[in-house]
Amino acid sequence: MKMTLAQRLEQYTLKNPQEVLIVQIALDDTEDQIMIFKGFSSSLMRPTAFDPDVPVLAQDAQILSIDRVVSPYLPDDPQYIAQGLTLTDMENLLHEAGISEEVS
Repeated sequence: MKMTLAQRLEQYTLKNPQEVLIVQIALDDTEDQIMIFKGFSSSLMRPTAFDPDVPVLAQDAQILSIDRVVSPYLPDDPQYIAQGLTLTDMENLLHEAGISEEVS
């Protein structure tokens, strides 16, 4: 069984609770910002389903950029670890953290 990118990013934040991921996406000509923290995802621009099994990050979403921010996230004064990461950059971090697509 394979994990989705959203599940892998959530796993990353479980392994790195000192970080918040802010993911910029495009889906159906609409942009969104998704915050991922301690294994949970939430949209910063639209309502998020109450059910945590409903994915916030759609599999067909285009990742525009990912920011790594120090937790706690302060929207008025974010402390960036890294900004503007590409999906490839994040895939490298996931690999370094031992988070693969395959569920063991």
